[in-house]
Amino acid sequence: MTVAVHPIAAPWGRFHLYSFLIDAPEPALVDTGVTASAAGVPAALEGLGRRTRDIRWILLTHGHIDHVGGAFALWEATGRKAQVVIGRRDAPFLRTRRAHVDEALALRGDRVPGLEAAKTAEAAAAISGELEPTRVVDDGDRLDLGGVTVDVHAVPGHTAGGVAYAVDGHVFAGDAVQAYGAASGFPGYEDPDAYRSSLQRLQALHPAHLYLGHPYRRADGSPFPVALDAVDAEEALAGSLAEEARIRAAVAAHPPRPDDSVYSPYAGVAASLGYTGDPMLEPSPFFTTMRGYATHSPGARS
Repeated sequence: MTVAVHPIAAPWGRFHLYSFLIDAPEPALVDTGVTASAAGVPAALEGLGRRTRDIRWILLTHGHIDHVGGAFALWEATGRKAQVVIGRRDAPFLRTRRAHVDEALALRGDRVPGLEAAKTAEAAAAISGELEPTRVVDDGDRLDLGGVTVDVHAVPGHTAGGVAYAVDGHVFAGDAVQAYGAASGFPGYEDPDAYRSSLQRLQALHPAHLYLGHPYRRADGSPFPVALDAVDAEEALAGSLAEEARIRAAVAAHPPRPDDSVYSPYAGVAASLGYTGDPMLEPSPFFTTMRGYATHSPGARS
């Protein structure tokens, strides 16, 4: 059965957040933005001829605030009838706000001053409520949207529990495909080896349509749309792999060396890559990614 997909956009700081309506017999909403962006979803759905109470599935690609923050509010708006789905390893981010704070501290708490207070405040404002998922999913699971089959593919790397949802040639990748970064100018992933493997796995799906979590950038800095056709999808996937390889090479050539720069101890990597952005600006993909190579890819540092 052919399904229609409709992007729903909402601003949040430097970014636009995106949800996607899968207009199936049992309609599904992929990702939910944050509390404020979720408030605009009902009007967007009405413009598409749907109501929030029609939504029967909320499918979350991963656990970051800008993807799960609106889940509780939207679940309530469905009359608590929608099934809320997330990857098993990212489920704690749906269950408790504190998981977001703890993750940030573990990934970059020693690099970004005042991070705990900032993240605690952000989680309180941007997460509409704590919620037990209806279903946690693993690689190879299948969902039935009233006769429309959704295949679940594990795509860890950006987070440990990231999943992509594939239906009728449409693949919803969340932030598993980052090309050359978004507004921050740097791609962010916790585990570089897993990120690369997930990109290769998505390539093997040959998506006719690929949906991104944000307008990630091309090599020339221009943004991709969030809804990509097959040609743009291949460009985004190939570009993501090329940029990961370029960062990996820079990390290998420039071992961490403490200094007094804002990029310390990775100033050599930043200079080699021509990265001049503010690595302290949240979200802070530079330090998350650098820690990923140090933790998960020791070969990149040889």
